[in-house]
Amino acid sequence: MQYKEWLDEWLELYIKASAKERTYRKYRQQTEKYILPALGEYDVNDLTAIELQKFSMSLTRSGLAPNSVNFVCAVLKSSLRRGASLGLIDRQYSGSIVRPKVRSGKVTCFSMEEQRKIERYILSKREPYLLGILLCLYSGLRIGELLALTWEDIDFRKGTLSVSKSCHDSWVQNRYVKVMDTTKTQSSERTIPLPRQIIVYLKQARKQTGARFVVAGKSEYGAEIRVYQRTFKRILQRLNIEHRGFHALRHTFATRALEVGMDVKTLSEILGHRNPTITLQRYAHSLMDHKAEMMNKVGRLLG
Repeated sequence: MQYKEWLDEWLELYIKASAKERTYRKYRQQTEKYILPALGEYDVNDLTAIELQKFSMSLTRSGLAPNSVNFVCAVLKSSLRRGASLGLIDRQYSGSIVRPKVRSGKVTCFSMEEQRKIERYILSKREPYLLGILLCLYSGLRIGELLALTWEDIDFRKGTLSVSKSCHDSWVQNRYVKVMDTTKTQSSERTIPLPRQIIVYLKQARKQTGARFVVAGKSEYGAEIRVYQRTFKRILQRLNIEHRGFHALRHTFATRALEVGMDVKTLSEILGHRNPTITLQRYAHSLMDHKAEMMNKVGRLLG
């Protein structure tokens, strides 16, 4: 069997059946762009350790980012392992691929001064549409989670926000459309207690808009991700703040939470991380001031 034949079967029978539609499309795209042109004509039993390593190295030499190389290799590895488990491949060597090392990306967040400028701007505008930015600064929501929020997800009596869905933009008929989806992972489904100060603004916004979605857009389905990202970018430009992606709001929330003394386990649950270790690894730098304070306390024992 040629590898291209097995890849098509694997994508349709196993990935499409078990993964999100968005994930399936990404697998299909990476397969067609990188794997099929290089390895598609091979017989599945001719994909030796050397051939697979040559393929991995060719991706790196082409200038593809290490993260992208690793993702393509992960797709390759998953398909070959499945084929071997079904007896379609005598022996597969994907485990021998040496992949490029990936350095963790630097977490960027806004300084306290920059955060205050953003907050003052949003509150001065009194536009419910912009309130989502403030909500992210005080809840750590991802943009897909924010724009999927409806007023039914907020319990004003308990002062909580429930994250049970997300959304993404999808290219359909030559334009991007908003697609509702499940959360990123199972642990992303969570209930977040909101600061009382934010609840006041949310109540005002609900009265003003009368829309179903917390961040209302031009359509009944609320704001779209790319449109909202551009809005945020324009705000930063207007305030003369160095551009950072929308996700920096989530990083800023996490950093501020640690600065005021929130424990890592609580923060991990609010962010929807699988476990506190992920939170610690990502935001260890944010704990440096706290570490210094604790070390100075220890130092007072001297003399």
